[in-house]
Amino acid sequence: MVEPNGATRSNPFLDRLRAGEPTLVLGIRSSRTADVVRVAHATGYHGLMIDLEHSTMPLDVAAALCGTAGDLGMTPFVRIPERDYGTIGRLLDCGAHGIVAPRVEEVADAELISRACRFPPHGQRSQLAMVPQHGMRPTPATELNPALDAATIVQILLETPKGIGNADGIAALPGVDMLAIGCNDLTAELGIPGQYGHSAVREAIATVGEACKRHGKLLMVGGISDRSVVDSLPALGVSPVHLTGFDTDLLFSAAKARAAAFTEPGAQR
Repeated sequence: MVEPNGATRSNPFLDRLRAGEPTLVLGIRSSRTADVVRVAHATGYHGLMIDLEHSTMPLDVAAALCGTAGDLGMTPFVRIPERDYGTIGRLLDCGAHGIVAPRVEEVADAELISRACRFPPHGQRSQLAMVPQHGMRPTPATELNPALDAATIVQILLETPKGIGNADGIAALPGVDMLAIGCNDLTAELGIPGQYGHSAVREAIATVGEACKRHGKLLMVGGISDRSVVDSLPALGVSPVHLTGFDTDLLFSAAKARAAAFTEPGAQR
């Protein structure tokens, strides 16, 4: 969010990225207890991305995970289902620090999302007085509203050529803090599924990177695990925030490795 005087708003998570510090985010899709949050914290993660777009997780579980993350000093994001604007206020009220809005293509849609995340006059978030971030203490609006507006991060996820084409207008919105590119969906839309090093992907990243630089916003790229590709992205304006994977694929990898340890000759247990 850009302040009325044009200054960039300070926020611990965003400030970390602006300083170029590597920042790790764990995706949560299938876990349903706070144990996964504590494991993430103990293993050096800085944030979470709780995925309601690709899971059946109910809002109360997402809220509990967000609350635990906040208590531990982590930054919990929630990826909402596509165009499900009605969940935004409830998630923020229950402890989410950031909203990830998937498959955004139009400037008007990005503006609607950003306004749902901010109190008047910057948006239309519904008023409340008690949130987990303030220990559920009743807090007057004159104190609570600006504090929550400053703490809330709005990330717009671009996953189609049309969204990439509108990146400049979306990045120009004062209520948007970060743009992100979902490379799994983008490569599918481009007809080159999984070809993350393709010139068309790099061109899209460069286009969005230039838009973010023009308007003082941060850029994240997700869906790429090839380190040779990942390591080349900072030159295109990509911030050092890494969604390292989801609990589902990490569990699969660990289970596979553990099975091998018990079945392959000479394997270490």
